[in-house]
This record gives sequence, C-alpha cells and structure tokens, in this order.
Amino acid sequence: MKHLLIASFCLFLLNASSFAQSDKEDIDLIQSAYGKDKKALVSGYMLVQPKDSAAFWKLYDEYEDSRKAIGRERIVIIKDYATNYDKLTNAKATQLANGIFTNDAKLNNLQKTYFAKFSTIVGGRSSAKLFQVEAYLQNMVRSKLMDHIPFIDELEKAKKN
Repeated sequence: MKHLLIASFCLFLLNASSFAQSDKEDIDLIQSAYGKDKKALVSGYMLVQPKDSAAFWKLYDEYEDSRKAIGRERIVIIKDYATNYDKLTNAKATQLANGIFTNDAKLNNLQKTYFAKFSTIVGGRSSAKLFQVEAYLQNMVRSKLMDHIPFIDELEKAKKN
C-alpha cells in the first residue's frame, strides 16, 4: 500500500511538473498539491500522540513552507538549465552546479534545524522517522525528475548516432 501511494504521488508530481515550468503561479500550484498529498502520506505514517498533535502539525506546516521555498529555488535552477542546455558554457555550468550545491545545503540545514525542533515535540525517534520518510520521498521525486532531464551533451550524442 505504501509503495502504491508513493508511486501515485510521484506520478502526479511528475505529470504536473511538466506543465509548471513557465511561472511562479504554476510552481506554487504544484507545490500546494504536493504539500497536501505529502501531508496525507506523513499523517498516515506518523503516529503523533493527541497531546502533541497541534504542536506537531503547526511545526510541520512551518517546515513545509520553508521547504517549498527551497524547492521553488531548485525548480528555477532546473528551468535555467533547460533554457541554457543547448548553449551551456563552462561559466553557466559552474553557476548551475553551484546553485544546486547551495540549494542542497539549504535543504540540509533546514532539515537539521527542524529535526531538533520536532525532537522537542515528539522525541528523537519520531523525528528521525519523519525525516526518514522525507528523505525517501525527496529521493524518489529527484530520481523520477532526473529521468526526464538530459545529461550535458546527451542530446548532441543522440543526434550523431
């Protein structure tokens, strides 16, 4: 059941993302849908005690708002790569790579900060459980997305063959 839900979620996100590469409103729409679907998955996975529920979900929404902002930055970088793919210079490739490194660092720092905050509400074990599912979903989405992004020079090599 877990795999079916997550697979459906990823397919939805990937289908939606193909339409959302044009502007901020489309990105917000996708992330809004992603957040709602993701929250339902997290809710089914996490067993938060009733006494901790209000504080947990308030903090979760705060975390998601920050995570989505970082996700929007990543989408802009990917869009920039797509826009410049056919004329990618060394300087632009370096800029894009550094943008991804910075984006990854922001996400890691955010997760480290919120792990500590969640731990004060639900304990270290449940906080680790939350970020374990977070990593699982993040890796699935990134993997599926990477299936649709050509490697540098991949298209040129295909044209020659």
